[in-house]
Amino acid sequence: MKYLRQFAIIIGISLIGEVLRYVIPLPIPASIYGLVIMLVLLGTKVLSLESVKDAGLFLVEIMPVMFIPAAVALMTSWKDLQPILLPFSVITVVVTVIAMVCAGHTAQYFIRREKKKRKGKEE
Repeated sequence: MKYLRQFAIIIGISLIGEVLRYVIPLPIPASIYGLVIMLVLLGTKVLSLESVKDAGLFLVEIMPVMFIPAAVALMTSWKDLQPILLPFSVITVVVTVIAMVCAGHTAQYFIRREKKKRKGKEE
């Protein structure tokens, strides 16, 4: 029953994101609205992490399975992709490296900031 409640909360927030996508005329995907709503609710402690943690962990665990349909769609579009395969591959590698570097620097920034806070409290 706990999982059903947690999934219901996540799906409800996703539904609100879908509604916002239709109400607000911006080119923003509904999933982004849902993520921002979830972030605000968790950040303001309106929604506790424990109320969605187990379902969220489950969804993260099965995430690789969700990429199978996209991979199959790419395989069926091989004839369309073949002429642009080299630029597509180069762009994919470059963007992946840039995303990894940005994520790493962001994580290091927050880790250093947290260490400074702890060091300031100890003194």
